[in-house]
Amino acid sequence: MLTPRSEDELAEIVRGANGPLSIRGGATRHLPGDGEPLTTRGLTGITLYEPGALTLVARAGTPVAEVEAALAGEGQRLPFEPMDHRPLLGTDGEPTIGGAVAMNVSGPRRVQVGACRDALIGVRFVTGEGAVVKNGGRVMKNVTGYDLVKLQAGARGTLGILTEVAFKVLPAAQSQATLRLDGLDADAAMAAMAAALGSPFEVSGAAWTEAGTFLRVEGLEGSVAYRTGKLLEVLAPWGLAETVDDPWADLRDARAVAGPGDVWRVHCRPSQAPALIAAVGAEAAQMDWGGGLVWLRVAAGTDLRAALPAFDGHASRVTGAADTAPQSGSVAALEAGIRARFDPRGLFSPMTETA
Repeated sequence: MLTPRSEDELAEIVRGANGPLSIRGGATRHLPGDGEPLTTRGLTGITLYEPGALTLVARAGTPVAEVEAALAGEGQRLPFEPMDHRPLLGTDGEPTIGGAVAMNVSGPRRVQVGACRDALIGVRFVTGEGAVVKNGGRVMKNVTGYDLVKLQAGARGTLGILTEVAFKVLPAAQSQATLRLDGLDADAAMAAMAAALGSPFEVSGAAWTEAGTFLRVEGLEGSVAYRTGKLLEVLAPWGLAETVDDPWADLRDARAVAGPGDVWRVHCRPSQAPALIAAVGAEAAQMDWGGGLVWLRVAAGTDLRAALPAFDGHASRVTGAADTAPQSGSVAALEAGIRARFDPRGLFSPMTETA
């Protein structure tokens, strides 16, 4: 496996490549595409961390755990709460910060602070021609005219190989509390989450599984106590909520849907989520982001898209056979045009999306 130890070495490898390259970080979030394997795990280390400026820069192969540990030492955290896909996908290895950006991995806190791409302020990457490009952060807008920071988040390695990423980070919460409502079906849970998220009490997590409906509040201790008490009043129509121990690592990692069969991830309007769950007859289901993200486990080989009611969201297979469904014509044409600009030789085999 190709394992460059520097950005210059990576650029040289790309310039000399005679065929497709299969890019991966820790290989925990995706099935690598076709081509000669190339990993960014040799590009490690935090290159800049200014706690006072809430800014962190790290090489793409740096383990997420290393980044989180450094931030925790200063009472700070990544805003987007990156998921660990290993329990769900059965992979090993170590999740990397570049992999999180490549897949735009975003956890439950997205309902409050946004996705990975919203915290990303700068990138460095190597194009399909072996050129090093930097954009964002302290660098002025690139001459291409593209917002390369946003384009790289979720591009799955098709627009270049990330070598360095920069983030705006946030202070860690002094305190947090989680309320759970028991016995709600998806419809009732959706209504309760909508009421909580629509309140002025700054809910930072809203999720539902068969184990309950969970709402999280974070912040200063006194503020959390006050807002939790007010949320109890908001949630009263759906029963008496109780305070429970922190369940958010399990919810973040979608452990409720892990198991035999195929797991699908569906992005949809929250109001569509309950009908979607009912329509597919899922063996297990989880709603996150207040219903905007739905995890479904169905029988192996199920074509979930064929079973879905008419909706304007996006569904992708997470476990099981590789998801090769084509994009719509307009989206495919747009993607092809952008990819041709950054990878004219077609070297970067896209990561097969799994999470």
